Amino acid sequence: MTTHNNLVFKLISPKETYPIRHAILRAGKPLASCKFDGDDLGTTLHIGTYQNTNLVGVATLLNAKNTELEDVVSYQLRGMAIREDQQGKGLGKKIINYAETILQEKHVLLLWMNARESAIPFYENCGYTKSGRIFDIQKVGPHVVMFKKLK
Repeated sequence: MTTHNNLVFKLISPKETYPIRHAILRAGKPLASCKFDGDDLGTTLHIGTYQNTNLVGVATLLNAKNTELEDVVSYQLRGMAIREDQQGKGLGKKIINYAETILQEKHVLLLWMNARESAIPFYENCGYTKSGRIFDIQKVGPHVVMFKKLK
C-alpha cells in the first residue's frame, strides 16, 4: 500500500475492480463482461486507487509475454479505468507509476498493453512506445500495442 496526496494505492481482489471497469470500460454491457481471462491467477495483480474510502481508479497487471516484443519477464496492463469525475487529474499517471514500482520490485523487465487509440497520447506521455499497427478488438474498438522497458 502506498499513500500519495490523499490517495491510497493498494492491491485489491478482481471483483473489487468490477464497478469501475463496468462504468468506464464496459458501460451498457453485462457486469459479467468485466471479468477478464487471467483475473484469478496467483500472479495477477489488481490495483485499487482510493480517495478517502472511495474507489476511484483500477488497473490489472497480468503476467503475460507479448510474442511481438522482447522475450523477457513481462506483464500486461489491462482494465485501467478511472471514475469519470476523477479523470484529468493525473490519477492515471500515478496508477502507472505505482504499477511500474510494484513490477520493478518483482524484477519484471517489460510492461505492455493494448492501448485504446484515444489513450495513445496518455501512454506516450508516460514513456511508452507504440509497436505495430492499430488493430480492432471486437466490441471494444481500435487499439495499438504499447510498451516500456522497466529498470
